[in-house]
Amino acid sequence: MKHRLAIFVSGNGSNAEGIMEYFKVHDQISVNLVLTNNPKAYAIERAKKFGVLHKVFTKQDFEAETVVESLRSAGITHIALAGFLWLIPKNLLDTFPNKIVNIHPALLPKYGGKGMYGLKVHEAVKSGGDTRTGITIHLVNNQYDEGKILAQKSVEIDPTDTPADIANKVQTLEHQYYPPVIESWVLDRNPHTSNLEP
Repeated sequence: MKHRLAIFVSGNGSNAEGIMEYFKVHDQISVNLVLTNNPKAYAIERAKKFGVLHKVFTKQDFEAETVVESLRSAGITHIALAGFLWLIPKNLLDTFPNKIVNIHPALLPKYGGKGMYGLKVHEAVKSGGDTRTGITIHLVNNQYDEGKILAQKSVEIDPTDTPADIANKVQTLEHQYYPPVIESWVLDRNPHTSNLEP
């Protein structure tokens, strides 16, 4: 039986596209649903390109059973968040315990929590004077960015890097590592390692 993956996304969806591309001919995992809270999300066009069913939902849908029912009817077994900004509600966590994964554009526990997303994270890293940053792939719980860490990858920050430069470096890591870590996690191939370059 194939594992069936859903992707939650709020915006452009470049990570979502990378995930769909990675699994489009996979023999054990398929992407079967893209869900977004933003009817203007470019991720919808990306889903259409891959022939993946997409659904737009409201806050009310999210907190009721509507989204859970959509996931169940699609036979979803695992969920990946890819630039999704809402906190996952209890009913979703209870339905998919330890089956929801997220990627954060910094080395948690630094620069995480509510409101820390997108360029805001990279601005904080820059103003903090950090010499390295990176990505953290982690399980999702009922708090922002506090679930069990599956993997981390880091990259050097040059003193001349702007927040936009840092964002580009981090996005390269995201596209390179998120899909294979999802694969290891779904197939239970022990992704539970923190691989920080020196």
